[in-house]
Amino acid sequence: MNSTETPVDAAIAELRLGAPSRWLWGTTIVGILAFIGTQIYGFTTPSSEEMGNLVKIMFVHVPTAEISFLGVLLMFIASVLYLVRRQERHDLLGAAGAEVGAVLTALTLVQGSIWGRPTWGVWWTWDARLTSEAVMLVILVGYLALRAFTEDSGRRARWSAAVAILGALNAVIVYWSVQWWRTLHQPHSSPMTVARPYRYALRLNDVSMLLIFIALVAWRYRAAKLERAAELLREEAALKQGGSYAL
Repeated sequence: MNSTETPVDAAIAELRLGAPSRWLWGTTIVGILAFIGTQIYGFTTPSSEEMGNLVKIMFVHVPTAEISFLGVLLMFIASVLYLVRRQERHDLLGAAGAEVGAVLTALTLVQGSIWGRPTWGVWWTWDARLTSEAVMLVILVGYLALRAFTEDSGRRARWSAAVAILGALNAVIVYWSVQWWRTLHQPHSSPMTVARPYRYALRLNDVSMLLIFIALVAWRYRAAKLERAAELLREEAALKQGGSYAL
């Protein structure tokens, strides 16, 4: 927004946005096709001697968990930038990262439960990794709920930024939990520690999940800008209507 442009002028400009760009559509389509192709490849890999075909959930579970951290990281960085620069676009970008991160964190917990039932014999246990991951989901949902129920945009951005910093601190606990405490969850591993077919499936899933993450964040950021523009116009209309009554 330039020096002569009012927030309402910027809102009108946002609402006049054209169709999504080619790169956004391209990233979305390539990400979906890559994900589908990767799952097909994963099904062709040999079964594990210890876990049979159950091991193949790893191809989706591990990349989902890894990419969910990007959502939290994006939320944190964008929130810090907002606190420093007070630019609304950073607040909206952080919210987009939080929404996608919340979805991926929930999927991580569901996938882990599906894997844990035949492996550990239970759907859920208060393991350090699982518990800290569940706390992460609560923080992300709380972040989004705070934004939904706070009407003042400046206060909403400041308060949610504080929650974002708390979420980033918890992400550190999630990552190191398997090292700090004795848990059922296996320690850190990498694609280099598994057999070659599994390694390729993991790396391909990492790439496809990253593309999908970028596309989802971009779509959600675009939607957030439009929602904020509509909110500004509603506020302007309410002020004008109140002014007419005062006259």
